[in-house]
Amino acid sequence: MENKVIVVASRNAGKIREFREMLEPKGYTVKSLEDFPDMPEIEENGTTFAENAVVKAKAVTDLYGIDAISDDSGLEIDAFDRMPGIQSARWLGHDTSYTYKNQVILDRMKGNENRTCRYVCAIAVTSTRHKPVVFEDTVECTIAYEPKGENGFGYDPIMYYPPYEKTMAEMTKDEKNGISHRGKAVRKLEEWLNHENA
Repeated sequence: MENKVIVVASRNAGKIREFREMLEPKGYTVKSLEDFPDMPEIEENGTTFAENAVVKAKAVTDLYGIDAISDDSGLEIDAFDRMPGIQSARWLGHDTSYTYKNQVILDRMKGNENRTCRYVCAIAVTSTRHKPVVFEDTVECTIAYEPKGENGFGYDPIMYYPPYEKTMAEMTKDEKNGISHRGKAVRKLEEWLNHENA
């Protein structure tokens, strides 16, 4: 990628911050849709995380002729038939606070023994030089019994990670990036970028 500039096809501040934390130490300049105010709203019409990631990144590449990456990620709760899934950001309304969304999940999970869930992340890379490439990974968790922690964003306060005996929102940045769905997918992305730039 020329000059090691990567455009993250997102306006999600938490997501952009995590990409910056992971990629800037490796010499990348991370931009986002905030740097492209004329970019129209992208319709996420895919049926999987991977399809939606490609749709978002490709929209940036097609319009500006530049390399882009996009992450589509979300929460799958086994007791809810893997919902909210690809609807994770829009579930219960796009502008609904995650404090409310998390409470709804906790209320619906009351008395439910099956609390297994996972975060899924698909990262797509698009370029004028090659077909879209997608990297996917997950982190297995359980739904906590109450929200805990001030770090992270989204569903992190109720995502309990048994090996660390804490929620994603209780982890340090390094702890979370080490085990998270996005952290693992980004490492696959980094390997690919290193190979591309070799």
